[in-house]
Amino acid sequence: MAPTAPELHFETQFDAQTGQPVAVAERIVRITAPNASPFTFTGTNSFLVGHQKLALIDPGPIDPMHEAALLKAIGGRPVTAILLTHTHRDHSASAKMLAQKLSAPLWFGGPHRLSRPLRRFEVNPIRKSCDWDLVPDRSLVDGEVIPAGDMTVSVLTTPGHCANHLAFGVVGSDLLFSGDHVMGWNSTLVSVPDGSMADYLASLDKLIALPYRRYLPAHGDRIADGPAHAAALRAHRQMRNQQVLDAVDAGARTIGAVVRAIYPNQPTKVRMAARMTIMAHVEYLEKLEQLTVKRGPFGLRLHVSRS
Repeated sequence: MAPTAPELHFETQFDAQTGQPVAVAERIVRITAPNASPFTFTGTNSFLVGHQKLALIDPGPIDPMHEAALLKAIGGRPVTAILLTHTHRDHSASAKMLAQKLSAPLWFGGPHRLSRPLRRFEVNPIRKSCDWDLVPDRSLVDGEVIPAGDMTVSVLTTPGHCANHLAFGVVGSDLLFSGDHVMGWNSTLVSVPDGSMADYLASLDKLIALPYRRYLPAHGDRIADGPAHAAALRAHRQMRNQQVLDAVDAGARTIGAVVRAIYPNQPTKVRMAARMTIMAHVEYLEKLEQLTVKRGPFGLRLHVSRS
């Protein structure tokens, strides 16, 4: 008998205490930016790591109130580096400015890049949300161990949400900064070609296999059992894959028809986000040769592959 898939639960009741320093673990403080939205939940979480010396993870959007809150919490202590989980602007827009103001180097997983090349006539639907011109002082690579203030973190490449996404494991603890890869309030947007569903699922498997238990995501509250939640997210994505196949098998031939079949009663904004992720599922299933996709000037035509 196959094991029962873990139940997926989203925690949407969260008091972010926006702009206030909140101790979330020993020597780790969260400060949430005032950029709440349907895509960012209560806002982007910035983290100060360390005690006498600090690292700043995901400084967030350009916002005078958030900048003031970060500087007040830093309190003049040296910042050894600014680390980015990835280069979507709700995480990274203020990074260059704060790096200069704090005399701190900027470290992340290399300049923003697509998970695959654009196809002819294709447009990246979230191109305006990406920090294309931001260049790191140091490009971080998988498995390296780096100082974070007076603590140490391990760099974990976790592409999927976007190509340069990183997670950071706190060495000597069970804590993981999971960025946007694993969040407790919602499933992660995977929008091709910026992101990749195949990469996203592989990165989930990578984190599930690691000993880090408590996750500190970039949006929303702490996740007490990160690997279990990541496994539930993976099961959710596999369920969605099957729903796409079932919809196409029942006659849905376009992305719009698949979205309507799976999300019949959702508002327009939800369907817009769903359309991006369904496209990622379609590309994933095409690579597995479970779907046949015909591309033309008026969009895609979908068919279930028959062996």
